[in-house]
Amino acid sequence: MNELELSWVINRMPKSDDRYLEIMSLENVEKARQFHKSFPQYSITAMANLKKMADYLGLGGIYVKDERFRFGLNAFKVLGASFAMGRYIAHEMGEHVTDITYDDLTSPELKETFGTATFFTATDGNHGRGVAWAARRLHQKAVVHMPKGSAKSRFDNIAKEKATVTIENLNYDDCVRLAAKEAAETEHGVVIQDTAWEGYEDIPSWIMQGYGTISHEAAEQLRELEVNRPTHIFIQAGVGSFASSVVGYFTNLFPDHPPKFVIVEPKTAACLYKGAKLGTGEPQIVKGDLKTIMAGLACGEPNVLGWDILRNHATAFIAAKDWVAAKGMRMLAVPVMGDPAVISGESGAATMGALGQIMMNEDMWELRELLGLNKESKVLLFSTEGNTDPEGFLRVVWDGAFGIGE
Repeated sequence: MNELELSWVINRMPKSDDRYLEIMSLENVEKARQFHKSFPQYSITAMANLKKMADYLGLGGIYVKDERFRFGLNAFKVLGASFAMGRYIAHEMGEHVTDITYDDLTSPELKETFGTATFFTATDGNHGRGVAWAARRLHQKAVVHMPKGSAKSRFDNIAKEKATVTIENLNYDDCVRLAAKEAAETEHGVVIQDTAWEGYEDIPSWIMQGYGTISHEAAEQLRELEVNRPTHIFIQAGVGSFASSVVGYFTNLFPDHPPKFVIVEPKTAACLYKGAKLGTGEPQIVKGDLKTIMAGLACGEPNVLGWDILRNHATAFIAAKDWVAAKGMRMLAVPVMGDPAVISGESGAATMGALGQIMMNEDMWELRELLGLNKESKVLLFSTEGNTDPEGFLRVVWDGAFGIGE
């Protein structure tokens, strides 16, 4: 394999009983979106129609869901955190999430009856900022642990939300374990994490449903563009919660003819790719520092709920080097003339870089043909974050850091 190729594998894993697909049922996602609509900060994020880029790459359409302006937080993660926190509080109060709104959650009456919980989490930045933001708005507490190497700008954004935040000398997965330990030792302590493990499945499933608001909006926006069904969806993955949320929703939306789903991970933290390559259906773990510019995807242990959805419905898995994400950032920020620019961070642009490489590198012809990517293809991407690390963004887009082949 030359340095410009991607590591990829077509999904040939045996199917499970698919019990977790129901998490992302159309009904469950509709409930999540209705919950989010009750927030005064809610608005639908933009869908960028990259017509010229699609023509340049030999595709029928490229559509990028741009999450820069989600609740003013420059990333999508708050959707999962806020819905999970809302469901948790509703459950503790003996209510259903459909019967509780932002106004209820921020009322003096709820403060009187529910009191104060402390929500613990681990994050590279975006999820922790979402947890901290939601906790502050809902008059709760948040404790956030970040892995070594985390950007100071992301730390500062969490601290601005009045959360207790630290950068630990640990990788992401060990920060998750630290958050879980501290929550267990704290009165009314709760872990808000999209990584599921035995005995901890409800909250990760609620986070996945909260992410479903993005897919629900995207499906509506595509129909407005006269695209009833995308043929392909490229989705970035860390633990796989967001990826499985998208895959689960669109599989339920188009049960007889779902899109082809392509999962993109950093090469240094490609636990899902590793599991697909093994081919048995058993989840795999990647250990070590997981060093990558795609900080939001630097996770070595998959969400077992999400993994089950992906093993049943994903079409292919890609492990990408950092230069792929960097190229995606540049392609979105400086698109083909006539297309709107999308300011996308390292994790947000990984799929654009991968798609561009598949279409422009002749050595990728086999994957291109197996996926059926051609002039009839309508491809949906998600830019899950803006420039959440402004200095890093400029190093890539202005200075050319992580150039092709690096």
